[in-house]
Amino acid sequence: MTPNRFRTPLLASLAVLATVACDHKSAPTNANYLKGLNAYFVDRSECLLPNARFPLETTDPAEQKRMNTLVASQLLKVSSEPAIKESRYVPTDLGAKSAPHFCYGHREVTTIDSATTPAVANGFNETQITYHYVIKDAPVWAKSADVQAAFPDLAEKMSGSANDKATLAQTRVGWQVPD
Repeated sequence: MTPNRFRTPLLASLAVLATVACDHKSAPTNANYLKGLNAYFVDRSECLLPNARFPLETTDPAEQKRMNTLVASQLLKVSSEPAIKESRYVPTDLGAKSAPHFCYGHREVTTIDSATTPAVANGFNETQITYHYVIKDAPVWAKSADVQAAFPDLAEKMSGSANDKATLAQTRVGWQVPD
């Protein structure tokens, strides 16, 4: 065999290795950060009452006012004990679909505002991201002005201009939010 006969397959193999080594999904770019964040959020819902258990009983007037907006939206029904000024809330048939946490959609990252230079932390290159997002797949009740007035955090997230921060770790398959 002549040396040229080995040279062509060797050069082709090196070209394939170089392409694999330069995995573009792991490059520190805004587009890759966006993909990593959106992949993370697609299965993670935002919830109005992340720690709620029903029946929910309260004597706090501010909490009763907030819960009464969910009564008006037909998600909860209320019974009262006037002697002790207590209200007891339970989900309606409509509310049972969302109870007990009343999740209202998931984040979709729209822009990467800033990213730190990736640096090794916890065994991976990590970066700190600041981003803007919108809420996707929100039910009608979450868009209600009354519910948003009672739950300002919901209103901010539903505003279309919400922002947050996240840590992303560089992996072979792209950028991911570490668990």
